[in-house]
Amino acid sequence: MLTVSDDTAQRVSTAHRAKLAYIYVRQSTAVQVRQHQESTELQYRLVDRAAGLGWPRERIAVIDDDLGKSGASSVERHGFQRLIAEIGLGKAGLVLSLDASRLARNNHDWHQLLELCSIFGVLIADGERLYDPGAYHDRLLLGLSGIMSEAELHQIRMRLHQGERQKAARGELRLPLPAGLVQERSGGITLNPDEEVQARLRFVFDTFRTLQSAKAVMRELQRHGLALPVRPIRGPAPHEVVWVPADSSRVLQILHNPAYAGTYAYGQRRQDPIQRRPGTARSATVKVAVEGWPVCLRDAHPGYISWEEFMANQARLASNVAHHAAGRPGVPRRGYALLQGIAVCGRCGRRMGVRYSGPHGNYPVYHCSADQSLQNHPQCQQVRALRADAEFERVLLEALAPDQIALAVAAVGQLEAETQALEHQWALKRERARYEAERARRQYDAVEPENRLVARSLERVWEEKLRQAEAVEQAHAAWQSEQTGALADTECAEVLGLAQDLLRVWQAATAEERKRMLRLVVREVTLDQKRELGLVSGISHQKLCCHGLLAQGGPFPAAYSRSDQVEQLFLA
Repeated sequence: MLTVSDDTAQRVSTAHRAKLAYIYVRQSTAVQVRQHQESTELQYRLVDRAAGLGWPRERIAVIDDDLGKSGASSVERHGFQRLIAEIGLGKAGLVLSLDASRLARNNHDWHQLLELCSIFGVLIADGERLYDPGAYHDRLLLGLSGIMSEAELHQIRMRLHQGERQKAARGELRLPLPAGLVQERSGGITLNPDEEVQARLRFVFDTFRTLQSAKAVMRELQRHGLALPVRPIRGPAPHEVVWVPADSSRVLQILHNPAYAGTYAYGQRRQDPIQRRPGTARSATVKVAVEGWPVCLRDAHPGYISWEEFMANQARLASNVAHHAAGRPGVPRRGYALLQGIAVCGRCGRRMGVRYSGPHGNYPVYHCSADQSLQNHPQCQQVRALRADAEFERVLLEALAPDQIALAVAAVGQLEAETQALEHQWALKRERARYEAERARRQYDAVEPENRLVARSLERVWEEKLRQAEAVEQAHAAWQSEQTGALADTECAEVLGLAQDLLRVWQAATAEERKRMLRLVVREVTLDQKRELGLVSGISHQKLCCHGLLAQGGPFPAAYSRSDQVEQLFLA
């Protein structure tokens, strides 16, 4: 019976020693590298084991590029990829690692390593034994080690996930907070004490409540030079609120975040094993519908909006990006078709599309071609838009005539409210700029005059803050010069007179503005073009039905208290 030393002497040949011995060192996370230093040192001491097997120290290479990286995949493990490449080039005679879990916790990567080592005659050693992947029993043992390593990682993940899920169910798992919320020392969550942060977020929600579009909110913020507060998770100063220019993605992050509705939500995203990240083997992260969130605790902390408004915002955002096939209107777009997005086919019930014809695209046509595109059936119907829109405008303006006084009063109040809200935003912005300049001055005054190395830098910072404060004051003065201030009695009378003449307002509005005004009161319009023998097809033989006029919503909720009078409009 052979002893261990005899067995090792038989396995390790001169051909093996003529090649390099590779020591693979890995720890899963940076925390383990910092806190579990004994394990890292134990892996580095494998150099002594390789030397004991007969390799000169100058022919022992240590690969430690993967410290702080998980062994679940080899995609980002450049050290493991380098090891595979060295084996494939025939440079390796021995691969040493503390155990199989250090080399790989994925059976695909592990068996790829075993296959290459078997082909090129490379030995594998751990802290106890030496293996020859070309030998059946050694390959069996190595295969079992790889399976156990992968199963161990799965069990570790399951235990961590179950503990995290249980803690989240109690609302005690600390999740990253957006800029509008802060964690108190006692553990509770409250609104950010920064008044400008609160005002800016409320301005976003109020503007979306009026404009009903994230891009419209972004344009409004950009038009007035209003930045958005963001709390970066990573960076040189994580968790500190910074101000960044407004763009569509940041506005959507605010509108989609349930924390601003006072809700503690866990599991908003999950890994989809079917979808993959572009260019990688990792599973893609997908959003989970609200009803599919594992934990959703309402009224867990103060918020900026209610849960009902949050859900209404999600429905509106989903409707804005939906296609006509999804049965949603989308946002009002440019074009002459007044009923774009809300026209429904009276024959099949599907939402109708818009097609523009003519030399300059001035002749819109509502068409329902779902059967034609899906089943190659004849087109359901098409309706010329200009005549239908003209008749619908007439009926709509007649129906809203009794509410013109309420509309006028609401319009005056909204103009004044918008001006006051913007003035408040400018006041907070100016106050912050002055504070930053004053803070830079105090820092400059606190330094010793003899320490010019620091004083010069602080002086430059102070001058820069002063220039920024002056730029804010000039921008505010320019904005203020464009404002008319509080409406005088004559101006109020003019607005009241203009609002009472809805026809003038309607004619002066752009096509996109008309669609937006229309959707404040009309949810959808059913078009059914019926042909009768002996009659010429035209607008007089098209049946239009207006459904679901909203009793509330939009900037003028008081103006639609009489919407029951126009609940059903039929044009014969």
